[in-house]
Amino acid sequence: MTQNSSSTVVPELTKNAITVLERRYLKRDKDGKVLETPSQMFRRVADTIARADTLFDSKSDTAALAQEFYDMMAGLEFLPNSPTLMNAGRELGQLSACFVLPVGDSMEEIFDAVKYTALIHKSGGGTGFSFSRLRPANDVVLTTTGISSGPISFMRVFDVATETIKQGGTRRGANMGILRVDHPDIMNFIMCKADKKQLNNFNISVGLTEAFMKAVAKDENYDLINPRDGQISGELNARKVFNRIITQAWENGEPGIVFLDRLNRDNPTPHVGEIESTNPCGEQPLLPYESCNLGSINLSKMVSKGQINWERLKEIVYLAVHFLDNVVEANNYPLPQISEMTLGNRKIGLGVMGWADMLILLGTPYNTDEAVELADKVMRFINEHGHQASQALAKTRGAFPNFKGSVYDKKGDAPMRNATVTTIAPTGTISIMANSSSGVEPLFAVSYVRQVMDNDILVEVHPYFEAIARERGFYSPELMQRIAEHGTLHDLSEIPEDIRRVFVTAHDITPDVHVKMQAAFQKHTDNAVSKTVNFTNGATVQDVARVYELAYQLDCKGVTIYRDGSRDQQVLSVGKKEEPVTAEGPRKEITVTKRERPKMLKGWTYQMQTGCGPLYVTVNEDSTGLFELFTTMGKAGGCAASQSEAIGRMVSLAWRSGLQARQVIKQLQGISCHSHSGFGDNKILSCADAVAKAIQSHVTANGGKVPHEKRAFFKGACPDCGGIVEHEGGCAVCRICGYSECA
Repeated sequence: MTQNSSSTVVPELTKNAITVLERRYLKRDKDGKVLETPSQMFRRVADTIARADTLFDSKSDTAALAQEFYDMMAGLEFLPNSPTLMNAGRELGQLSACFVLPVGDSMEEIFDAVKYTALIHKSGGGTGFSFSRLRPANDVVLTTTGISSGPISFMRVFDVATETIKQGGTRRGANMGILRVDHPDIMNFIMCKADKKQLNNFNISVGLTEAFMKAVAKDENYDLINPRDGQISGELNARKVFNRIITQAWENGEPGIVFLDRLNRDNPTPHVGEIESTNPCGEQPLLPYESCNLGSINLSKMVSKGQINWERLKEIVYLAVHFLDNVVEANNYPLPQISEMTLGNRKIGLGVMGWADMLILLGTPYNTDEAVELADKVMRFINEHGHQASQALAKTRGAFPNFKGSVYDKKGDAPMRNATVTTIAPTGTISIMANSSSGVEPLFAVSYVRQVMDNDILVEVHPYFEAIARERGFYSPELMQRIAEHGTLHDLSEIPEDIRRVFVTAHDITPDVHVKMQAAFQKHTDNAVSKTVNFTNGATVQDVARVYELAYQLDCKGVTIYRDGSRDQQVLSVGKKEEPVTAEGPRKEITVTKRERPKMLKGWTYQMQTGCGPLYVTVNEDSTGLFELFTTMGKAGGCAASQSEAIGRMVSLAWRSGLQARQVIKQLQGISCHSHSGFGDNKILSCADAVAKAIQSHVTANGGKVPHEKRAFFKGACPDCGGIVEHEGGCAVCRICGYSECA
């Protein structure tokens, strides 16, 4: 970081960081024009959060504190969760990223939850639910003498509501759906996302109990409990259910698992309520109607001259805890029930990002015992000083209101200002801002290709690797291209062995190491750890089973896995193509599924004036997104008409096979023929150019993006920019533009 003459930190932001900020964070006017710089954004947030100090001391001079907050953020040492950056000091004022809502077993309670979900998503938050209170499908409904449709049918209602709600182009709605493993509908729940065509706004996890895991170990049956009356309604073999969870996770990464009894073992306020669910990425267990404010320390900034700067790390921990506690006060909560519960417990979640970068700067390979031991040491330090910082705040501000009767109170601990202090969240877009690795994940790639589906190919290189490669004399654009195509440094002999050891990537690391790293951080984290265990495409069901069992043995609170290509119909934009596999063995080729045409479609027709006469371009959509394109020439017949018809057929095939509007536009726009039409912005160079401009008009008319396109076409590359996509904590984030599948 740099400082100007008045000792104010000037943020050093990459091009990608600026892109993310301009698209998603900075204030805009009604016409979409950006109204603030990144520095002004950090100042807006710092001033707003610092002013909360006056609620405890009306004479408090907050200018100095605001400067510390500003320097910490602008220096990229700490960043709060996205809603705080977006909304602090603005009219909306909703600063929390994660919420949990109860879903009761009545029509009134269910649709109250749908309404509350809409309000939370509109404000920029994500929601978690347990559907375990709902009676199973085909169960009796006494008030109507009918039968229940069950939890999964109501999950679809929440999913449709989420799809409908727009969030001003900044954050998409995301949900976590959890069902207890002893619910009678558990087998249907495990399979509810198998066809990949429904519940696309949900991550799902099975809530496992200690009793169930013991039954798995003994290959015994266990009881299913009807939540309507608490009575046993059947039994299943635990090992068979566990195997079905594992097989389905192998298929497409879901469901994940959470160990419910462990969440409640560490529930600091059991006298207030039971934990039933988590936020969408699984790291934040919350009581019904509770929210939490998250923030992450950039560990790459905590290294100086090859050593961890423990003193600065301690300073940032204390300052970050102060910042996050102030967020609890400054927040404009979307519901009074949420305000009451959140202010009662005052939970905060201080986590980290840049862990892989810290290891690189220290020369420690991620996949070593030394790295796991250091994870234990670093997180212990952060957690202990975080608790001390919370206790220090409690001395001047008071303990959280529900402290009496809490776990801390019963142990005789010093009063805490916050019921929880630490959480390891997926850092998604804020790690792009900080130009750091995500959360506690390893590097996804050292070098990768950006916009791989366009003719223009740009190779992105990790800045630490590029600096070392140049310093040691083995840098070349050709080598960076090879690394991007290869996906790993592992067997590239022209790269020094010591460099290959340090710059390991997600697929160089065994699944066991992923879990051991997660467990090391979990050991010293109040809440939970968001971490994805990466598998190659060729991993087996037994490999996944091993990870789930190891996560249980090492006292993790849950686990999420992702097998490369299991959700994607295209190869990711790094590395060589692997031969896909099924549970039965290898497949010979990857196929792209073409959507079938429904009987009825909705469409829009655009008149474009070409040099050959008027061209009418009709764009049709199905429920998923862009589907087909037809052209009609004002003058019948001729080469122009036939060529335009051919363009329409090829565009239709491309859209039905998964290509995006912008990719088609890029290929057609600018093609020129001998007969132009119009002037300036209205100039049409050819019929192909006219089709491109018609599609662009359609996209613009839909607010710059085609409805549903992101969800429908999310495969291996980012649907917004074609950049690299990383799977993290049950979510997927583009490292180029900040697109997030669940935020």
